[in-house]
This record gives sequence, structure tokens and C-alpha cells, in this order.
Amino acid sequence: MYRTLFCNDIRDEHVGKTVQLAGWVDVVRDHGGVIFIDLRDYTGVTQVVVHNEELLKNVNRETVISVSGIVNKRDEETVNEKIATGYVELVADSLQVLGKSHNMLPFEVRNSHLSKDELRLKYRYLDLRNPKNHDNIVKRSQIIRHMRNKMESLNFLDMQTPILTASSPEGARDFLVPSRKHPGKFYALPQAPQQFKQLLMVSGFDRYFQVAPCFRDEDARADRSPGEFYQLDFEMAFATQEEVLEVCEDVIYDTFTTFSDKKVTPRPFRRITYAEAMMKYGSDKPDLRNPLIICDLTDFFADVDFPAFKGKPVRGIVANCAGKSKKFFEDSLKFATSPEVGLGGLGYITLKEGVFAGPIAKFLSDEKKAEIIKLTGVKEGETLFFICDDKKGDTEKKAGHIRSYLARKDQLDLIKDDSFEFCFVVDFPMYEIDEETGDTIFTHNPFSMPQGGMEALLGDDPTQVLAYQYDLVCNGIELASGAVRNHDIDIMKKAFEIAGYSEAELKSRFNALYTAFQYGAPPHAGMAPGIDRTVMLLTDEEKILEVIAFPLNGNAQDLLLGAPSEVTNQQLEDVHLLGSTSALTARGLTTGSGKARSEKRSTFSNDQQLNQLSLSEKEESDMQDIFKMMKTHEEALKEIDTEKVEEMVHVMPMTNVLREDVREQKFSRESLLEGAPERSEDSWQVPRLVK
Repeated sequence: MYRTLFCNDIRDEHVGKTVQLAGWVDVVRDHGGVIFIDLRDYTGVTQVVVHNEELLKNVNRETVISVSGIVNKRDEETVNEKIATGYVELVADSLQVLGKSHNMLPFEVRNSHLSKDELRLKYRYLDLRNPKNHDNIVKRSQIIRHMRNKMESLNFLDMQTPILTASSPEGARDFLVPSRKHPGKFYALPQAPQQFKQLLMVSGFDRYFQVAPCFRDEDARADRSPGEFYQLDFEMAFATQEEVLEVCEDVIYDTFTTFSDKKVTPRPFRRITYAEAMMKYGSDKPDLRNPLIICDLTDFFADVDFPAFKGKPVRGIVANCAGKSKKFFEDSLKFATSPEVGLGGLGYITLKEGVFAGPIAKFLSDEKKAEIIKLTGVKEGETLFFICDDKKGDTEKKAGHIRSYLARKDQLDLIKDDSFEFCFVVDFPMYEIDEETGDTIFTHNPFSMPQGGMEALLGDDPTQVLAYQYDLVCNGIELASGAVRNHDIDIMKKAFEIAGYSEAELKSRFNALYTAFQYGAPPHAGMAPGIDRTVMLLTDEEKILEVIAFPLNGNAQDLLLGAPSEVTNQQLEDVHLLGSTSALTARGLTTGSGKARSEKRSTFSNDQQLNQLSLSEKEESDMQDIFKMMKTHEEALKEIDTEKVEEMVHVMPMTNVLREDVREQKFSRESLLEGAPERSEDSWQVPRLVK
């Protein structure tokens, strides 16, 4: 036995008793004749007193030990009220080294958060020994268990969906897995269990959920891990949008009130339309802790003789900047014109003693000044900022950037960290126009039901169609996303047609849903709160890596195990991804044995790639059949006994007769240069490639 109690279990009732503890040596303090050890396990820390120095041979920080002794009550002057075991200590009479720490530590475990993230991730097993980091992962486990229990109490079934599946458009790049048994074909890791959970509804299951791993090949952000994340995915049959929001509300409110002492938005959470969110807050994930509101001043400036705003969308933000220096306004302008925002400027006027001051004040008549006070509610001492850009959508987003900037702690310090402010953003647009191609594309989830059904899709402007799509937002972070699903095959065909998909493409890419919906599909809807972001909020962490046991770094690398990593030729060959042997040899690639293989399987898909052939699925299938037939004939010929068969073809000897080589000047320099696209004097002129 290594221990009879955990480190954090020792209390006054154990005084005088012999106990055994096990854990890591956190700190060693030598007080001259008496040595104190802070012993740490996953529950907490206990102080161990060692009188016999011989016990501490081969013991240093982070060594794993088992120690036995009698529990004593601490002297009053040595009590540590900061820890639960601070009133007692263990006086050691025996000590066993279980796992020695041989190397110098790359950082102090208790201060690992002060090290660079790259170093922390490389030695993540040490970083997770830090009590704060350790507690984050423990809390994550507790939160997930709580959510599971809550979902089961609401009669949801915990069900698992495949990890190896087919590629489908979910808004991000897929992670692809090559198939060994089907050359040239790939699985995709699921961006979300979207199609499977819908098929479960069609299968007759009423309520599904899972803590689902999702994989998206996208760049990292503070609140987004690259590659992999987890969500509480759920779906409901015969459910309306409001019923889904109520379930989400119930689970999230219960979770946040259980695991935090902060104020939580009372139920029901506020519903804000996408259009309102963009107009008032400049974002589809507004931080409602920020009291600043954006107002529309486009019509106000329609008859104001100010060329910079003429005929353009204009937004205004009222903020109390009383007492702020000139530098504050200069810094605000600098931020507005930075690449992050991209405004051409940031106008403002300040109301002082009933008079407007500022660069734009001179363009406003007395009547207009009175009008803008009534329109914006600007009060004495407050400043009205103006945001203007050429595009309506850009103006709204840039106004949102200014709103967030002004509220920052280092500016007006308007956001208090003592609450979780929730809201649902609803009524997202179904479609948008791709700025690069001009094509109509899905704005959000392509499987969503349009509001108004088929009638809405038959209108003249697809960008005016709203979808039953919704997000849960908390403190400026998108915490969940969902939609009422499109379960009507005719509406689905039309919806995808508008986005440029033919029925054949729809059937090919989403055959399971396409077919299943023709056998009676119930109305269904769902949502998926993000696990990682939920834990990040509940632990007051600013970076998502702090709540994931083994996260990738910002460059999508696993610094601990070294992923992504190179693999052997044999592994590539097994999944039909090898190129020619000569090309591999030139690149220095070898098989697992360390020698280049002289023999390898040649696949049609590989040849197709090497020769840059573009074939349809039918053409590729036909060519595969031809190759198979040729292979069959080849094998049959090999079986024929030709030992006694006379040769039927004889190679005749042949002597080539070549003309005498005579040097002649057939063309003049001028005649050769006539065909040059560009020339310089008597030479060809070509573009410069290397500077």
C-alpha cells in the first residue's frame, strides 16, 4: 500500500494517528536540523516534517514518494490558513522513493503559467501538475458530468456517432483520412455530427445527445482550439425553435449557477435578432456587459453638408469621456485607422456646457444639433463618436470594433467581470453574397429550414430570406449554435439550388439525408453548446488551452508527441499515397526498414494524380475496370506453358544509314526575332524572375 489517505484529507481528527501519504515533492525547506516538505497529490498539499536527513537521500523537487508517520497539530505560529491542511502536519518516520526526478525542471511547476506557451505544451505533463491548471481539468470533468446528468434528466439518450465519415460542407476545412481498402478515396473527420443526428431523428429516436468531438482544420484563436474541440450536441424530434432554446437555457443556466458565484442572466434569456445585434452592437455575438449602444445616423446626415458622410452609412456611439486627455482621443483615432479596423478616420463631438465641440460640430446647424441630442440622447460632458464606411455591413462591424475598444479596461473600463450575460441571437440570414465570386452561398448551416418555407425561397432576393438559425452568446463569446432543420426534400432541393448545387450534387454529397427524407422525416431541431468555451468561462481563463488537457499550439502542432509527423513509405504505400520511387529517393524518403523499396503497388489513383488527369467518378470507375481486365489477362498469360512453343515473331537485323552532318545557317537573327513577344535591340526580352 502506498497511501492510507490523500494529502488533502488530513484534519484535526487524525492527530496522533499513523497515516501514509503519497505524492510529489512540491517544495523542500531546510530549517537547520528540521526539513519541511510540501507533499502534493491531486487533492491538495500537506506539510511533512523530516528530522532524519537520511530519509531524503535521492529526494528532490518533483520526486514521487510515499511517506508514513504520525499526524501532529501545528504550533499556532506555523498555522497556514491558506490551505485546508494548514492546521496539521505529518512527522515522517519512513520514506520511500517511488519515482525519482532525474532532470533539471524546465520551469517551476507552481509558476508554470509564467513560462511561454510553447514550453508549457512541450512539457504539458509538468504544466498540469500546477494546482491551478490541474483544477481546471478537474473542473472540466465535473462540468461535463453535470451536463450529462442534466441531459439524461430531460430524457435525452446518450448516443455515439461515427468519427470516420464522409466530407460535407460545414463551413471549415475537413481533416481527411486516406482509405487503405478503397484507393484514392478518403474519410473525413466530422466537423459536427450533423447528418447522423438528423438521421437518428428520422430513425425514430426522439431526443439524442453526446459530448461530441468535432474536427475542423481552421486557425487558432484565444477562444478556439485548432483542429479539435468538444460540444454538447443535442437534437430533438417534433421540436420548434423555442423548445430547443428552452432546453439549452435550462442546461446552461443550471451549469453556470452550479459552478460559478457570478451573477447569471435570469431565465428566459433575451432574444435578439441578427439585424438588431449588428445595428446596436456591431456584432452577432454581442457582449451585453458593455453598456454602449450603436445608433444609426445615416438619415440624419442625409441633409448635412459634410462630404465625408454624404450618401454613406453612418453610425454613432455615445460615451462618457469626461476627464479624458487629448491623448485618449488620439489613441482612439489611431485604433480606428489601424489595419485591425480599417476606418479612414474617427469623428466626434463633445457636449460641454450645452455647446458641441469637436471637428464635426461646425458642419451642424443649431437645428441639427438639437435633433442629434434628441436622436442619440447625448448628455452634458458626453462624447458622440461617428463611424462611417462605404459598405453598410462593414460600417456595422467597424462600429462594433470601436464599441469594444472604448469599453476596454485600459480605456473607459466599462465591463465588469462579476456576471455572465446571456442572450440568443436569432433570425440569421439564410444566404449571403460571396465578395470574391459574387455567388450566393449559405451564411450558416446549409441544413437549416428557411422561415416561410418554399414561398420564401421563390422570392427575388435570396439575401432577404431568414433562417431558423440561432446562437447562444455569453459575454461576447459564441457559446452554442443551432437550427431548425430542413426536413422537407423539396424545400431542401430548392435551398441548395439557390446556393449553386444541382439535385445530382445534392444527392451525391448528402445521399443519406436525401433518401431518408423521402421516407417520412419528422420536424426536428437541435443545438450544440461548446464544452471548451463553457469551461473557459467558468474558470475565468482567457485562453482555451488552459482548459484542455493536451491542446495543440497556435500553429496546430502537438509539441508533446510531435504531431503532425512524417510517416514511413510503407504507411504511405498502404493508403496508396506513394509517388514514384525515384521521386521519393530524391526527397530522401525511405521505408520503415530504412531502404528505398524497389517494388511497390501502383494504383490508378496515384497514376491519375501524377499525370494530372481529371476524370469523373464514372470515367475513373470505367478505367479501373479496364485495368482490372488487363491484369486478369496478364495473370492468365503467365499461367500458359510456352516451353515447347516455337517463336512466331523474329526480329530482323537492321542497319541505319545516316546522311552526312553538314552545318548550315538556315535562318537569320532578324527572322528569328520576328516571332518574339518582346525584344530589346537584337535579343529576346523575358520577365525578370529573380531580384
